[in-house]
Amino acid sequence: MLDAEFFRRWMTAAAASVDREAAQLTALDSPIGDADHGSNLKRGFTAVREVLEKEAPGTPGAVLTLAGRQLISTVGGASGPLYGTLLRRTGKALGDGPEVSAEQLAEALRTGVEAVRALGGAAPGDKTMIDALVPAVDALGDSFAAARSAAQAGAVATVPLRARKGRASYLGERSIGHQDPGAASSALLISALAEAAGE
Repeated sequence: MLDAEFFRRWMTAAAASVDREAAQLTALDSPIGDADHGSNLKRGFTAVREVLEKEAPGTPGAVLTLAGRQLISTVGGASGPLYGTLLRRTGKALGDGPEVSAEQLAEALRTGVEAVRALGGAAPGDKTMIDALVPAVDALGDSFAAARSAAQAGAVATVPLRARKGRASYLGERSIGHQDPGAASSALLISALAEAAGE
């Protein structure tokens, strides 16, 4: 069973990972976006880590809901609303229980991913964060490590795709050959989940 401490560990690991990879995320964003994905997410996840150090939500759902709210209020561009929605909706789906099972987390995360799809209008194959998140959720039933591998593979698989959503879509054919930064950062988030689980 996964408690609030596990979810704080996940968010802290995600913040450390985004901090470490911020320059790389911005490098991915430069040719097909605003060149600010890494810096925006770094600011947001730093704020998440700080708020979780000050407040100690007592349930898994409350940890993710607070993290999502923080991202929405501190991250500019599309990333704040998208990541904020992902975490808030996942947190709400987890409910008020003090512990959740891995199966409950997988189902709640699927709800969060569906909310992101509804918000951004993206489907798998559109060269967005959805390309990493959908396979990750599908694999989460097997293990956290399987989810991480699926997310990483999904992010890499965006390279040959033509972007159909977001800023990158304005580039048309020129978006081909670049990894989607949102898929790359989503893979970092799922990798942090596996790290929190010790996998």
